[in-house]
Amino acid sequence: MPSRSEIVARLRAAGCVFAEDEAALLLGAARDDDHLESMIARRVAGFPLEHVLGWADFSGVRVAVTDGVFVPRHRTELLTTTARTLVRPGHTVLDLCCGTGVLGLVVVRDVTPVRLVASDVDPAAVECARRNLAPLTEEVFCGDLFAPLPADLRGTVDLLLANVPYVPTAEIAYLPEEFRVHEARAALDGGADGLDVLRRLAAEAPGWLAPDGALLTEVGVVQADPAHEILSSAGLHPRTVSDTETFVVVASLP
Repeated sequence: MPSRSEIVARLRAAGCVFAEDEAALLLGAARDDDHLESMIARRVAGFPLEHVLGWADFSGVRVAVTDGVFVPRHRTELLTTTARTLVRPGHTVLDLCCGTGVLGLVVVRDVTPVRLVASDVDPAAVECARRNLAPLTEEVFCGDLFAPLPADLRGTVDLLLANVPYVPTAEIAYLPEEFRVHEARAALDGGADGLDVLRRLAAEAPGWLAPDGALLTEVGVVQADPAHEILSSAGLHPRTVSDTETFVVVASLP
């Protein structure tokens, strides 16, 4: 088995900024020498560390994540932190474009009873979400936005979490390679201005929200005002919560 310093050197040569931390994680996850070498080779080849390990950590929760599936970003913790202030026992929470399912998982943890429903268009992501959410719900669906959801959910959603893709198509080429190459394009590409999926979401969301329900979504800094216009045009009342790098739009019914 290679030493930690040897692994660090290989990772650093491949451009891994946090080579020491990554080496420790790889050593801790290795089942044997062959498994360790396989993980190092994949990481050096540019695979996201989370895909190499088979899990991601988000807001203190570890979730399964497999090749091709969108890796949850720590900046999205603002969305879950905001949603946590709104969720109550008895609520229905819908996580659209759920990826690994970690947003819904984090938002409803320690809150019972809650009905949690999740959906994603990517079958690989849905498979991850079903594994991660198995202790909480069996309602994890595969399909485009609201299309696969059960009809009885209409008008009952208290919190709609929707971390929709919002990278403008032309900007995808400038993303780090590990995201651009190794994550599903559908999880990143938001169309010409990055807001195409939000437009589709906003058009249907009012019909799924409970009377006091709220939609929470994440957008880029320059997209905040256009996102407000989109949600307002759909009959929702938006407001923005932000920190140094993230804008979360919270939109409710009148």
